[in-house]
Amino acid sequence: MPLSQPDSTPRPGRSPGSVDYRFARRQVLGRVRSGAIARSEVCDAQRELMRVAEHCSQKATTPCPVCAENRLRIVRYVFGPRLPAGGRVVTSRSELRKLASGRSGLRCYVVEVCLGCRWNHLIEVVPLASPDRSIAPAGSPGGSGRSAASGKR
Repeated sequence: MPLSQPDSTPRPGRSPGSVDYRFARRQVLGRVRSGAIARSEVCDAQRELMRVAEHCSQKATTPCPVCAENRLRIVRYVFGPRLPAGGRVVTSRSELRKLASGRSGLRCYVVEVCLGCRWNHLIEVVPLASPDRSIAPAGSPGGSGRSAASGKR
């Protein structure tokens, strides 16, 4: 018996193989708000991630879900063959397209960061296979989960 497909259509702009971490983000934020997790446990972005967020990121349209005082920053790291072990920070869509052209096995990790309270969360991981594939999550110039740069989940 074949598996039935869900009635809903997939979100527009999502590519096959992408992983969305918004549900995990929602769980973490709920636990912080309920007091089950201390704010200091989730507002722990490493110095390098903060530097990248300050100088090589896009401003998001949404405020930080933890402190609500600052707008989030969206950081994109690309990992894959023939790239540095720590990944490569990408600052524009044209740079993403250039990186993806003629290469396979690249993945873009989209991380949200708050420069005020140091909140950071991995938003999604998107495979980069063709230059015309959408990179940004819906509703933001970038995209949320634990930081890929800080090595947390």
